[in-house]
Amino acid sequence: MDIFILYFLAAGAFAGILAGLFGIGGGMVIVPALIYIFTAQGIPQSALTHIGIGTSLATIIVTSISSLRAHHSRGAVNWNVWKHMAPGLVIGSLIGAGITSIIHGNSLQVIIGVGAFLVGLKMLLMKNRTLEENDFSKLPSPIGQTGLGGFIGIASAIFGIGGGTLTVPLLSNYGLKIQNAVGTSAACGLPIASAGAIGFLVFGQFLDASIKETLPNGVFGFVHVYAFICVSLASFFTAPIGAKLAHKLPAATLKKAFAVLLLIVGIRLVLDSDVFTI
Repeated sequence: MDIFILYFLAAGAFAGILAGLFGIGGGMVIVPALIYIFTAQGIPQSALTHIGIGTSLATIIVTSISSLRAHHSRGAVNWNVWKHMAPGLVIGSLIGAGITSIIHGNSLQVIIGVGAFLVGLKMLLMKNRTLEENDFSKLPSPIGQTGLGGFIGIASAIFGIGGGTLTVPLLSNYGLKIQNAVGTSAACGLPIASAGAIGFLVFGQFLDASIKETLPNGVFGFVHVYAFICVSLASFFTAPIGAKLAHKLPAATLKKAFAVLLLIVGIRLVLDSDVFTI
């Protein structure tokens, strides 16, 4: 078990830096990493992805708290936008957890991967017209922001992410400068992760008894408690490092870096799926 603890800590440290730097919960890194680690642990394929996603969401609770505190101290969180999005984020995350518990996620993984790639491509190529100041006139109505939160919550829970992959480009497109989009996204990760983790804990109770018997100690529902503790501990301390870097980098550079990250994530999500398997 010792070697797995080291793996969990390493994954958490890297995810924490990404969380602070890009306003994401680190799930795009945590989920694949946990799947590889859990495979080595001998967790059966039938429960592997679900536990990876559920555990990722649980760790993002801690990561997002650390990240949002760092961004809030710099005045980068738009709490007015957050309070309108939060109800949708919670409801959407619960719905997403329910969907994930009953369907295979391979096709959705490909769809999200293509979407992430296209969003990254758009951010990379479009003109930087709102980088230096906010333009709140572009924001949807409060109800529209709640609906936007619902969409982000569903997609985030399905793939075990904090929502930054969607939240940052959307808020940036709606007129928030990139630092505020990143900071607000970090705050949005908390309701997403909290509701999603609860959903995976509950829906995981319906796992077939024969599969439950093959799971290692420390797995409750679809959450691996030992992995949660290790990843959370490491990411909590490294998220502020990423947040400091986010506020030192030029806005245009940060936006391009995030776009490149989306391109890489999108490609990996598609290539790591079974869509090309005959």
